[in-house]
Amino acid sequence: MTEPTILPRPTARPAPLIDPFQRPISYLRVSVTDRCDFRCVYCMSENMTFLPKADVLSLEELARLCNAFVDLGVRKLRLTGGEPLVRRNIMWLVRELGRRLDGGGLEELTVTTNGSQLARYAAELVDAGVRRVNVSIDTLDPDKFQAITRWGKLDKVLEGLEAADRAGLAVKINAVALKGVNDGELADMVRWCGDRGYDMTVIEVMPMGDVGGETRVDQYLPLSMVRAGLSERFTLTDIPYKTGGPARYVTVEETGGRLGFITPLTHNFCESCNRVRLTCTGTLYMCLGQDDAADLRAPLRASDDDTLLEAAVREAIARKPKGHDFIIDRRHQRPAVARHMSVTGG
Repeated sequence: MTEPTILPRPTARPAPLIDPFQRPISYLRVSVTDRCDFRCVYCMSENMTFLPKADVLSLEELARLCNAFVDLGVRKLRLTGGEPLVRRNIMWLVRELGRRLDGGGLEELTVTTNGSQLARYAAELVDAGVRRVNVSIDTLDPDKFQAITRWGKLDKVLEGLEAADRAGLAVKINAVALKGVNDGELADMVRWCGDRGYDMTVIEVMPMGDVGGETRVDQYLPLSMVRAGLSERFTLTDIPYKTGGPARYVTVEETGGRLGFITPLTHNFCESCNRVRLTCTGTLYMCLGQDDAADLRAPLRASDDDTLLEAAVREAIARKPKGHDFIIDRRHQRPAVARHMSVTGG
């Protein structure tokens, strides 16, 4: 009698990551470096003290962490910084993560950048599987751009955008609304983005880190006022479009483009949060606006097996809060969260 053939059992897929409020965690933002070649006034102080290189995870370790999250149900990865494209050999990581696209569990790999390195890397990003980039531009005035970024040059960023266009990258422009700085030109930026075929997102300044000089009260411009002003120039129609992030979108009828609003202060965006943030040291922040965090570097390095790492990730997700505690502290003039935006990449 012939013995029956015993087929191998299919490997069970791990249970997805679900937070205490029944929100699936499908989006991981990864800060690959805290370093940047700009010093934007709402993000960093001019004289930053950056992490010692010994504290930063290797690219191989970052790849392993990202792959573990994809195995646990993350479908979108965004590489951020600091400025991610200043990290040495960054394209190795992009290509490695790009292998998870097209049936490997990952649906989208994107990059948030200040645009300074796009002229160099745009074509390589596309070859690695990146299809969209977010580029931070708060003004189209070269002098004002340099004042906001302290070290940046607008013409270099525009050169990067031209390279992104040639390479076929979809571009979304992120602009932080800054009272008394760019509030008078946001409408012109909406028109400029529409002319170039770019989506645009306007972001309220977030009270994170001591940036020196100006206070958050000085910088804060409610987007309710911005939208009201834009509505005098454009016909804005709410749409259900989503990219996985916190922006609420409208169409701009006069340009045919999409315009998003990210409003952590005037309109809390936490109810549908599907994101967590990983720093370049292996620290996982379950909420941008909270200080609670989990150390993933220790379990990562404790074993070549991902069992300890998965357990640490699940324990962290079980502590994800319902929402952030962002507030503009007008009385004490201090940030709501002590760490700088560059630590977790926004």
